[in-house]
Amino acid sequence: MIDTISWIAVYPEIVLLVMACTILLTDLFVKSPSRTATHVLTLLTLGVVAFMHAIYAMEGQTAYAFGNMVVSDPMGHWLKCFAALSMGVMLVYARPYAQARGMMRGGEMYTLSLFALLGMYVMISGNNFLVIYVGLELLTLSSYALVALRRDHAASTEAAMKYFILGALASGFLLYGLSMMYGATGSLDISTVFKQVQSGQFKHQVLVFGLVFIVAGLAFKLGVVPFHMWVPDVYQGAPTSVTLMIGSAPKLAAFAICIRLLVEGLLPLAKDWQQMLMFLAIASLLVGNLAAIAQTNLKRMLAFSTIAQMGFLLLGLLSGVVFSGTTGNTSGAAAAYSASMFYAITYVLTTLATFGVILLLSRDGFESEEISDLAGLNQRSPLYAAVMAICLFSLAGIPPMVGFFAKLSVLQPLLASGQTMYIGLAIYAVLLSLVGAFYYLRIVKVMYFDEPLTVTEPVASTEVRTVLVLNGALVILLGLFPSGLMQLCLSAIVKTLAG
Repeated sequence: MIDTISWIAVYPEIVLLVMACTILLTDLFVKSPSRTATHVLTLLTLGVVAFMHAIYAMEGQTAYAFGNMVVSDPMGHWLKCFAALSMGVMLVYARPYAQARGMMRGGEMYTLSLFALLGMYVMISGNNFLVIYVGLELLTLSSYALVALRRDHAASTEAAMKYFILGALASGFLLYGLSMMYGATGSLDISTVFKQVQSGQFKHQVLVFGLVFIVAGLAFKLGVVPFHMWVPDVYQGAPTSVTLMIGSAPKLAAFAICIRLLVEGLLPLAKDWQQMLMFLAIASLLVGNLAAIAQTNLKRMLAFSTIAQMGFLLLGLLSGVVFSGTTGNTSGAAAAYSASMFYAITYVLTTLATFGVILLLSRDGFESEEISDLAGLNQRSPLYAAVMAICLFSLAGIPPMVGFFAKLSVLQPLLASGQTMYIGLAIYAVLLSLVGAFYYLRIVKVMYFDEPLTVTEPVASTEVRTVLVLNGALVILLGLFPSGLMQLCLSAIVKTLAG
């Protein structure tokens, strides 16, 4: 018999599932090519679900449901809230683009996005290996279909095939690693696995072998080196609206399962997975930044930029281990993990506005994908050039944009560790951020100092323009006043780890 607490814990997910099915059926009767009814109903659903998760998060309670398979905690609820909001913003930006390219003949874009979000929610809430895997598959299968949504577009179909094949391989890695964990500990429950591993009554070689496959699977989902092969190809080949979806909200879910599996489940093996994360972070920062310099395609450049940004996010995860292993210094670990959470949220916020401008500049029959397409944007539209410049400054880590404080918050735990290796890592990350600043500032130079290739002024609906301006303003405001969001992340991580 499932108790009432279990149903209450997943109430927002039930609402999302019911509404996704309702929208799927309702859309069959929508005749308008603009899909206005479907669009409005989807945004209302996302708004309600985000509000519900914010209420749950502010209550600050941690509860375990459905036989310990699901966890409801502040970190999970805040990540779900931000994921729903980012999905809503993505759909606002994507609608004109999708309509101009025949992607709105049916309501698949909306329903698949909702099911992808549901997959993220299951991943974030999972306290059981199989629950996390089911959520991961729901997200990835929806993403494959979204990438291939332009059926008559060869590049999109090719990107979907690459994504599907490499995604299946990564899912196999993760599932094999989880099966090794089950074989060694006899449980699929994350908290039980933690106790078993902590007891030391296991074959260490078996667990480490499984751990390698788990980290490989997680690395693919984050898109870090050497499991990054799919990122540039999928970013470039997918419709830009779908690229935005793949590059935003799923990063929050990927961060969550890193915390669930590595910190809450396998912290006693931290010495092993910390070394793996260190290699992934170092390689991602190097390859991502250097490869981005050579790109002329804007989406491909942002793909390599994402690889470098995810390398930065891993620095917070690996530095938290130093404090986790220090008796009585859990506050240091919480600061490191909350810094990574803050980094993930602000990265998603900035990515939304960046791709929002690219989508806005894309016209019927024209994809604004090359860096040269932004030439002289300031002369054509000072507002959109300013929003793009703000986002690029933030990604480069230039103050007072929020990206600067995100990078600073990740570097502080590394420096606070006092260990030479971590201080060296911080210096390495800063030096490669300077390399990254080059290709971001190059785009700003193109927008403000190059001659425009066209005199066409970008046209946007009031809805898109309003959301884009608010999005860009948040990047500045959170940079000027970062303490509120930082404190929210810290409080969520502290309560989650304590639970």
